[in-house]
Amino acid sequence: MNQPAKKPAIKKVAVIGAGFMGAGIAQVCAHYGYAVQLYDSENAALDSAMAGMRFSVDKLHTKGWLAEDADTIMARVRPAAALAEMADADLVVEAVFEEEALKKKLLAELEPLLGEEAVIGTNTSSIPITRLADVLEKPQRFLGLHFFGPVPFMQLVEVIAGAATAPAVFETGLAFVASLGKHAVPVRRDIPGFVMNRIFAAAFRECQELVAQGVTSLEDIDTGMRLGYGWRIGPFEIADNAGLDTFLRVGRSMEALQETQLYSKCGMVEKLVEQGKLGKKSGEGFYRYDSKGKKQKS
Repeated sequence: MNQPAKKPAIKKVAVIGAGFMGAGIAQVCAHYGYAVQLYDSENAALDSAMAGMRFSVDKLHTKGWLAEDADTIMARVRPAAALAEMADADLVVEAVFEEEALKKKLLAELEPLLGEEAVIGTNTSSIPITRLADVLEKPQRFLGLHFFGPVPFMQLVEVIAGAATAPAVFETGLAFVASLGKHAVPVRRDIPGFVMNRIFAAAFRECQELVAQGVTSLEDIDTGMRLGYGWRIGPFEIADNAGLDTFLRVGRSMEALQETQLYSKCGMVEKLVEQGKLGKKSGEGFYRYDSKGKKQKS
């Protein structure tokens, strides 16, 4: 794990959403010494996240990647039964599904519960921060904190300023990311998809079109990007890892925002999701996977 930078004036972090991303954010925050609250409207999701975090932390400690044991790290994480329990948080990170209406509803409910100085972040990967801030009384304390997953292993976080984000809040976001041992990409102009997802989305759109048109296979594209451009894994493998349902939501978000160059209309992802093929987490997506998540040969 990377060495953290000096911590900002944040002691308590609250995370809303105990899915793949929310649980990962909570785990990393606890690892780097923050007191963490994790909330989800579904108790089963919260229980699963807590169990998954303990397994992950224990495994990382066993491998010698963490100095502290699982008990010490997990003692910093407390499940929250209601949003009101986050009233004393210094920073709240919203990490629910990539649906604008859902995020806005949560943000509107959350803001009145928090202290005047609390910072609110969103882990959106595509929706402009300024659009989400429409529902807030104090949009100057709101910013984007787009973590890349799996959060414990990926070192990149985009820090995005909305039109009203206060400069001091933006700097706090950058300092927070550095305190987690991660590299921050500052995004000072708020546009759909921000920086890294726009680059990937444009490439992935072309990849899908090339396969749909019968020009080449998805396996050969993945191999070509690994061998020709030095990617660690190919674009279709990346999509399977992230979850095709997540990619579908992002694509629909881009479509709603009229960013036509950033999503494919060929329907490849949509068809797989309709069949329940969500990628590695369901055992099949563009590729098939065994029970341990290892990609199977064709």
